[in-house]
Amino acid sequence: MHKHHNHSTSGCSDSSCHNTHGNHDSCINLVPIFNHLDDNQKDEILGLIKPLKVKKGEMIYRAGELSDSLYIVSSGKIKIYRLSESGKEQLVRILREGDFTGELALFSETLHEAYAEAMLDTWMCTIRRADLQELLIKYPSISLKLLSEFSIRLETSEKQTARFATEKVETRIALFLAEHAEDHEVLTFKLPMSRKDLASYLGTTPETISRKLLELEEAGLILQKPKNEIEITDLEGLLLI
Repeated sequence: MHKHHNHSTSGCSDSSCHNTHGNHDSCINLVPIFNHLDDNQKDEILGLIKPLKVKKGEMIYRAGELSDSLYIVSSGKIKIYRLSESGKEQLVRILREGDFTGELALFSETLHEAYAEAMLDTWMCTIRRADLQELLIKYPSISLKLLSEFSIRLETSEKQTARFATEKVETRIALFLAEHAEDHEVLTFKLPMSRKDLASYLGTTPETISRKLLELEEAGLILQKPKNEIEITDLEGLLLI
């Protein structure tokens, strides 16, 4: 059982956590909801941010706990997941530098519906709901950026739900690989998550992931390389699976 982090913000010595004015906190410069602001506005937000370091395997929050802050990843990696009634983990998304979670807390006092766990030692920046609500009123452009992110997440969630209901496992895997390649404009890349997490995300098992990747390779659509690297050799064919 992973221990729940106590949200302590003391002892921040990491350079990515608090920098001097003019060399803004990396959380602000990384995340799209803030990095469009001018320096004075960034300085104002910097004064509201609290640093948080979470060790690998620790929980940032659990389902059922009060949600009252926005969490922004400065460095490291976080996985957001839900648990089914049977206790099976369902991966929702993985957060990396510049990503954020806890956004539902911005609009009302609510409870977390998912779990957030550090996959690596992770530095985060947190902003409490009341402080961020004031910023949203003062700087409407932040609200527009948030709405844009909500739209993207809703589209991703709807697409994933539809695929679970209508598409075969090999189609889900093929489209995941193809879309990752297109989004990052590369044909060779390391799988963005472990096969276990990919299986959870796509609603299958790690064994099925391995078997279907081998089938895609035997069909001449991909090439599996060492260290979980994938080379797409026929992107058009992959999109037709």
